[in-house]
Amino acid sequence: METIAYAQIQELVMRLPVGKLPLAYSLLIELAGKESDELSPQVQFMLLPLAERQRIMARQAKKMVTHYVHSL
Repeated sequence: METIAYAQIQELVMRLPVGKLPLAYSLLIELAGKESDELSPQVQFMLLPLAERQRIMARQAKKMVTHYVHSL
C-alpha cells in the first residue's frame, strides 16, 4: 500500500464541499478511535502458517459438505 502523508489527507479535506464535511468528520473520528495495530480477520488468516490455513479451510469445507447434503 502506498504511504500517505497527513498533508495529502488535509488537501483532500480542503477540497470537500461543506455539505460532505460532517460525513468526512464522522469517518475520521471512527478511524482515529480504532487501534492502528488492529488487523482485519483476512490479514490475520493470511499471516497464519500455510498448514494451519489449509487445516482451517478443510474443516470449513467439511462443514459445508454436511450443510449441502442436509439441505437437498
